[in-house]
Amino acid sequence: MNAKRILLTIAAVLLIIGGVISSGLWGLNWKLLERYIKVPGISQQRFIPGTEQVRVVTEESVVIDAVDRVSPSVVTVGITKTRKLGDIIQINPFNPFQPFQRKPGQTQKLEQDIGSGFIVSTDGLIVTNKHVVADTEAKYRIITKDDKTYDVTKIYRDPANDLAILKIDVSGLTPVDLGDSSKIKVGQLAIAIGTALGEFRHTVTTGVVSGVGRGITAGSPFEGYVERLDNVIQTDAAINPGNSGGPLLTSSGQVIGVNTAVSGEGQNIGFAIPINVIKDSLANFNATGQFNRPFLGVRYKTVSRDLAILNDVPEGAYIVEVVSGSPADKAGVKPGDIITKIDDVKLTGENAELARAIGKKKVGDTLTLVVWRDGKDITVTAALGNQAEQ
Repeated sequence: MNAKRILLTIAAVLLIIGGVISSGLWGLNWKLLERYIKVPGISQQRFIPGTEQVRVVTEESVVIDAVDRVSPSVVTVGITKTRKLGDIIQINPFNPFQPFQRKPGQTQKLEQDIGSGFIVSTDGLIVTNKHVVADTEAKYRIITKDDKTYDVTKIYRDPANDLAILKIDVSGLTPVDLGDSSKIKVGQLAIAIGTALGEFRHTVTTGVVSGVGRGITAGSPFEGYVERLDNVIQTDAAINPGNSGGPLLTSSGQVIGVNTAVSGEGQNIGFAIPINVIKDSLANFNATGQFNRPFLGVRYKTVSRDLAILNDVPEGAYIVEVVSGSPADKAGVKPGDIITKIDDVKLTGENAELARAIGKKKVGDTLTLVVWRDGKDITVTAALGNQAEQ
């Protein structure tokens, strides 16, 4: 009986308190109570007593904080070039002997935002995609978030990773924080920032890391340039033309990739180059002032297992062309050869791509190549050169 009386008394007290708060007596109300008491499952905001400030404490605050921190380091890449319009045929009705006259086309100056980038040093080094600045005859400019414009004075293009470093003459910039792309997990939050469609600067989109280790063909609709990239990050954060070169961020605001391409065959399928590739290239660049890449000097086609069986040849890299004076040329490699092994590693399965195998080496390394020619295996050696010198 005592327990029942206690429960009834507590219930009565709670009803009285609830009635007082609901009636607004003595200035009490539920909104005032929420300022000081967190109600689980109901309140999604934290009110600061004595102020009108409201801080969102859901996932939105994570994205907002990351964007606020990184946005000043994200830039827009613009292009300036001159193009000539086609000739125009005009009709002169007062000249019966030569009624059609050709009028030379006019020269037009084109200025357009074409891509994105991000600052990696205080003295004006900016990372973007190589395909964004592929036109060697054009001039490029950088527009910062505060709408300041700088001319690009130097461009260093990485021939292997669709990467470029742009130099502008300014100091005191805020670089991004580079993360570790080897530690990313499928499903983690991903944030993309860039100039969407070459028009909407500092567009922010969110999603997750959808996959890692993908292989894609990257390019730019503005420049008409494509190339093959391996081991890229897939994300469903919306990436559009113009986003190329912008950063892909973690929830902590660290850059884990460089937004590079979007699938034309589906929706919400974008790709980014892992930031660890960029970090290696930057270390290479800072040490040498250029991009040093191992160079063998061949153009090839991969002979898959099915093609090998069909044509009664071994798997490997079928040599289409050998660059004159290259390490491959000096080693005696000829068009029509099939490179089947590099340092006792067969070019099959995961190791089928010759470019990937060469990319794991360093400039100056000496390779032992097993070459299939006229039904026989021949062993040759080649010292890798520097692609930046070609």
